[in-house]
Amino acid sequence: MVEAARARRGKGRSDDRRSADQLFDRELDHLPPEARWREWMHRVEATIFAASEPVNRETLARVVGKTCSIDLLIDDIREELRGRPYDLVAVAGGFRHLTRPAYADAIHSAFGTAGGGNGRAVDLTQPDVLVLMCIAYFQPITRAELSSFFAKEISRDLIGHLRGAKLIASGPRSPTPGAPYTYVTTKEFLLEFGLDTLRDLPDFEALEDAGLLSKEKLLAGDIMPGFSDSDRDDVSEPDI
Repeated sequence: MVEAARARRGKGRSDDRRSADQLFDRELDHLPPEARWREWMHRVEATIFAASEPVNRETLARVVGKTCSIDLLIDDIREELRGRPYDLVAVAGGFRHLTRPAYADAIHSAFGTAGGGNGRAVDLTQPDVLVLMCIAYFQPITRAELSSFFAKEISRDLIGHLRGAKLIASGPRSPTPGAPYTYVTTKEFLLEFGLDTLRDLPDFEALEDAGLLSKEKLLAGDIMPGFSDSDRDDVSEPDI
């Protein structure tokens, strides 16, 4: 009887949602085209503004008509925001309001953080960033493989720091002897660096051509200028 009562309550809530859904006018056929488009823009912007996470296209499609192009709508909203200190950005598979980089110093002065939804979730050292970069480009990758890039052992503490910041997670087990876990980046990584998908990472060959990164230097442990001996010590702390 308890299960039957729960089922009835669940059905009641589902019926209520369907009823509310039917009352919500998505199409706005009574409005002229220009006013209808404007109202859809407002609905989409309000939905994104109210959300604590990036809002995907499927969610936005629930507040506009079936014939509405979400991408065109977003383009028009972004055009209107062109002179504002924030923008509507595609990130982590959805859309989110983010303050423009030019105002980071002002926000930092006010709050002590970058703020605006695009501040750092955790302080990252240069070794953290370099290891994270390798994981991003070569995932799924094991800790031993990461160590081969730097020619020194990557500590469990450093990996744990990135995991604690939710920037990386365990991936599939490697087919190598012992089947060690691999590491992959997360949705939080995309949010942290303002990427929509991993395809938005700068092209590795382009970075090499620009002299900003060298795969040979990575493999040789000579990462990049400014990576000091003390930084290397941070990377190569012994396992605990």
